[in-house]
Amino acid sequence: MPLWLDLLRTPMAATETARLRWLRMSWQLSCLATALCVAFIRPMRAVIGQAAPCLAAGIIAITVIQSLLYWTAKQRADNHAGEPGETPE
Repeated sequence: MPLWLDLLRTPMAATETARLRWLRMSWQLSCLATALCVAFIRPMRAVIGQAAPCLAAGIIAITVIQSLLYWTAKQRADNHAGEPGETPE
């Protein structure tokens, strides 16, 4: 397996719950969607016209929100990993 693919599959938090794994995967997908929108903005404008920048802005906004949700949950899990008897949300 290539190193980059192995790194995408590796948990980033100390204890990764199913919810945190779902947040990580959706965060990675939203980052990929943002990169694709930025890279292909010209072809998108040719196909869907003036809606392309609006679509790209919407995906960027979703990525920012998803980033905040994921990093907050990850930070909470990392902080609770060292405390015995507690489980992350």
